[in-house]
Amino acid sequence: MLLQEVTTPEQAHEFIQFPVRLYRNDPNYVRPLDQDIAQVFDRKKNKYFRHGSLTRWLLLDDAGQTIGRVAAFINERTARTFDQPTGGLGFFECIDDQAAATLLLDAARNWLAERGMEAMDGPINFGDRDQWWGLLIDNFGPPLYGQNYNPPYYRRLLEGYGFQLYFNQYTYFRKVLDPLSPEYQEKAARLLKDSEYTFEHMRLKNLPKYTEDFRLVYNKAWVKHAGVKEMTPEQAAGIMRKLRPILDEKVCWFAYYHGEPVGFFIALPELNELFRYVNGKLDWVGKLKFAFHRWRGAVRTLTGIAFGIAPAHQRKGMEMAMVLAVSKVVQDTSKVQYEDFAMNWIGDFNPKMMTVARNIGGNIWRTHATYRYLFDRTKEFKRAPVIE
Repeated sequence: MLLQEVTTPEQAHEFIQFPVRLYRNDPNYVRPLDQDIAQVFDRKKNKYFRHGSLTRWLLLDDAGQTIGRVAAFINERTARTFDQPTGGLGFFECIDDQAAATLLLDAARNWLAERGMEAMDGPINFGDRDQWWGLLIDNFGPPLYGQNYNPPYYRRLLEGYGFQLYFNQYTYFRKVLDPLSPEYQEKAARLLKDSEYTFEHMRLKNLPKYTEDFRLVYNKAWVKHAGVKEMTPEQAAGIMRKLRPILDEKVCWFAYYHGEPVGFFIALPELNELFRYVNGKLDWVGKLKFAFHRWRGAVRTLTGIAFGIAPAHQRKGMEMAMVLAVSKVVQDTSKVQYEDFAMNWIGDFNPKMMTVARNIGGNIWRTHATYRYLFDRTKEFKRAPVIE
């Protein structure tokens, strides 16, 4: 077997094409957009290169055929916030062969160790946590957009190498039309009628206003979490600019207390129910297919990608009020488009958000796992700390 660092355009192309062949007989596989994978490794497009470094490899068999790939990277803003300097490993794909997997994982470990790292997390993204984070370990059905998909044997390969579970990531699910429990429905309805609070869904014509409201609540709700930095106006504008073409304003809701933003709930039509038809290519043909299948109502799932409530307004039922508002809007339409609601993953280190997901009728539907490998095998392993 031969390990090759990716240094040429041809190798970069092969890095993207290898999984397409690996999963060619898997009916559940939804090919990611080539551009989504490519931009992770593009220094001009991925902001993480401003404070980080990355490399990637291909593994070839004796006949010169690709049998694996992997990337290793360091985010300098977060690498040294742990008990030990910790780098990342991601985009791991491999045939079912422990020796092949070990060669790939050794390459990542050695590269990280040479740069002062003492551990590696994986499989994760050289980017934000909302994409390509964690190993799929149950419910091997079609992935949601941005979710890692892999065969069951990957777990054996990583754990066989010595990776240990750092935290579980739970995707929660509920039927859109399922009612809240009477207790929670009453609590949500009471809050919706409270004159001190107002609730409204996004209006795209006023997107700059909602962008700033989103940023203000995000910074109040999430900056206290380890590794989460304050969002700037430019970052918020970039997020909304990217989301705008796919936003459905009636399922994105904001809460206000005396006119000040205190909560948001952002859901999107599930993009993989459209991208499954474009075979990784969002060229003009792919865009036509995307538009056609969206027009015909191919999307039956809503994916909740962001939920934030300012700390002073938590535990009042606000999350239930927004879900109830979404449900009413969807149910009041003459044709119910959305049937299912999946919530972006919640780590088992965040019991408060897990409780919120359960309170709004969600059940654990799919599990990904983020693993950690300590280079010093005698050092005590610790799970991700719980957010109190």
